[in-house]
Amino acid sequence: MKLKRIASLAMSVVLTAAVLTGCGGASGDTQSASADTGSAAASSGGSGDGVTITMLNSKMEIQEQLEKIAKTYTEKTGVGLEVYYSSDTIAAHLSTRYASNEPYTLSMVDAKDVYSLAAEHAVDLSSESWVGNTTEAISIDGKVYGFPVCVEARGVIYNGDAIKKITGKDFDPSSVSTLDAFSSLIDELKAGGMESPVGIMKEDWSLAAHYLAEVYEQQSDPDAFIKGLHEGSTHMGDDAVFNSMMDTFDVLKTNNYAASSAISAEREVTEQKLAEGEIAFMFGGNWDWSVINQYDYTDGLGMMPVPQNAGTDANTKLVGGGSKYIFIDSSSNTSEAQVQAAKDFLNWLVNDSEGQSFLVNDCALVPAFSNITLEVADPLGKSVKAYADKGALIGNYNYLPDDHYAKLGAAFQEYLADQTNRSEFADKIDSYWQATTPTEH
Repeated sequence: MKLKRIASLAMSVVLTAAVLTGCGGASGDTQSASADTGSAAASSGGSGDGVTITMLNSKMEIQEQLEKIAKTYTEKTGVGLEVYYSSDTIAAHLSTRYASNEPYTLSMVDAKDVYSLAAEHAVDLSSESWVGNTTEAISIDGKVYGFPVCVEARGVIYNGDAIKKITGKDFDPSSVSTLDAFSSLIDELKAGGMESPVGIMKEDWSLAAHYLAEVYEQQSDPDAFIKGLHEGSTHMGDDAVFNSMMDTFDVLKTNNYAASSAISAEREVTEQKLAEGEIAFMFGGNWDWSVINQYDYTDGLGMMPVPQNAGTDANTKLVGGGSKYIFIDSSSNTSEAQVQAAKDFLNWLVNDSEGQSFLVNDCALVPAFSNITLEVADPLGKSVKAYADKGALIGNYNYLPDDHYAKLGAAFQEYLADQTNRSEFADKIDSYWQATTPTEH
C-alpha cells in the first residue's frame, strides 16, 4: 500500500519540487555526503552509540553546509549523519528508495509531499518540544508530521539605492503600495535616466507557481475559488483579484528591460541588473539572494508586497510561509533508535545555539521558530522576517496540481510575449481547471 502510494505520485508529470527551482531546486547528478559514524555516545543524552541516520536534502544551495554540519554533529554526539542530495523529482527518488527498502531516516521535501505521503510514511511529531515554537509545522488529522526548515516569501524585490540615486530620497516601500503610486515612481525613474526600471523572470515556475498562484492565495477561500473554476461557475476573467494582479503585471511588462525579447531573458542577467542597480524592481522571493549575492550588489535591497489598486490589504503583505519540510520515516526499516536520533537532530537545530547558528548564519535561512532570535543576514531575508514577525504574510497554497506551473506557465509566457491578450489567458486558465481535478487534502 505504501509503495503503491509513492509510485503513483512519482508518475505525476511534474512535481512541485520542480516548481520551486527558484527556492532551492537544481540540476545535476544525485550525490551524497556523509559524516563518519562516531563511536562516542552523546554527552547530553542523545542516541549515540554508533547509530547512523540518513537525510535527503532537496535544497541544493545548502548541501555543502549540511555536509559540514553532519561531520560536526557526528563528532559531538556520536550519531552518524549521512546527507544525500538528489536532483530527481522528490516522489520518483523516494519511490526508488522505498522499493529497495532503503528509506531515508529524514526526508526534506515540499509541503505537498508531506500532505501526500506523511499519513502512511511519517512519524507523528506532535509531542516534540519545537512544535510550540512555530506556526508553520504541517499537521494532518491533528498530528504534526512536517518540521519546517525555513520561511520563504514572494513579492517585488527592489533596489533602494538605485531608486534613491534618481529620486534623491530614501526609498520607502509602503509609499508605493498602490499601483498608481508605483506607476508614478516608475515614470519618475524613467524620466531620471533609468530607461527600463523592471526585470521579469520568464521561467514558467516564476510566472505560474509564484505570480499566478497569488491570485488563488489572495482569495478569502482559495479552495472554494478553485472549486468554482473547476465546476465552471467561476471565471478567472471576471475575478477582481486576477484583474488587479494582471493590471500590475501589465505595468511590469511594459517597463521590462527585455520587453522586446521577454522569453529570451536570462534569469542571471536579470538578477545581475537588479543587484547592480541597472533596474529597480523584479518579482521574486528571498531565495533569489543566492543568485544576487554572486554579483557586485548595492546596499538597499529588500522585498515589498505586489503593488495593487484592489482596495484590500493584499498590497501590505508578502505571500509565503514554511518552505521545505522534514519528516521522519515510520517504516520497519527505520529502528526506534534511528527515529529517536532523528528527533534529537531536529531538536538540536531548533534549541541548540550551534544548530540555530547553522540555520541562520551558515545557511542564510529565515527561521520558522519563534525561539530563534538570531538576526537574519541577507537583506531579502530581513524583509521576509520583518513581515513574518508582524503577521503580514498571506499563506502559501500548497495544493496546486503537479502540472499547473508547466501548463499555465506556458500560457503565461505567451501573455508575457504579447502572443495572447488577458481575456485569452483567462480562458486558458478556466479551461485548465475545468479539465483538472483539484488536489484532495
